[in-house]
Amino acid sequence: MSLPNLITLGRILLVPVVVWAISTGAMAIAFVLFVVAGVSDAVDGFLAKRFNMTSELGAYLDPLADKALIMSIYITLGIPGTIPRWLVILVVSRDIMIIGAVILSWLMGKPLKVKPLVVSKLNTAAQIVFACVVLGSLGFHIPAEMLIVILMGVVAVLTLLSIAAYMAEWVRHMNSAAAGP
Repeated sequence: MSLPNLITLGRILLVPVVVWAISTGAMAIAFVLFVVAGVSDAVDGFLAKRFNMTSELGAYLDPLADKALIMSIYITLGIPGTIPRWLVILVVSRDIMIIGAVILSWLMGKPLKVKPLVVSKLNTAAQIVFACVVLGSLGFHIPAEMLIVILMGVVAVLTLLSIAAYMAEWVRHMNSAAAGP
């Protein structure tokens, strides 16, 4: 168990604390914890690459931690309608579709190795910025309605583009695997 993996596990353990903070209305605490989680993500990635501590476990844990945190925040903010439920459904459904496609390809004997696409990285960044702005505006009573609406649109568009890109990759993979030797 390397230091980067321990940091990632710590980020996973932060998820229920962030959910608790949001659900109890402690948005400033949720914002700070979310920023801590973001910094820990950068630190574990830096340590893993800089000191050659990358591992197969870390390759699975890191995106799991990121998705657990983002999905938990969106769901927790969406239940009371703090952010629109349609956006929560879109963001969560995208990840479920990707996981489902990977599992389906594996079950069909055509395993798919998912590589993050540029649009997916942009989508994740937009999702993080949106969550950060929402939590920050609620936690510190900063009016940011227009910025939130703009970011919401960016997240929606990038999520739809990401779904389309991954779907195209999956269809291409399944067709090439079917046409193989």
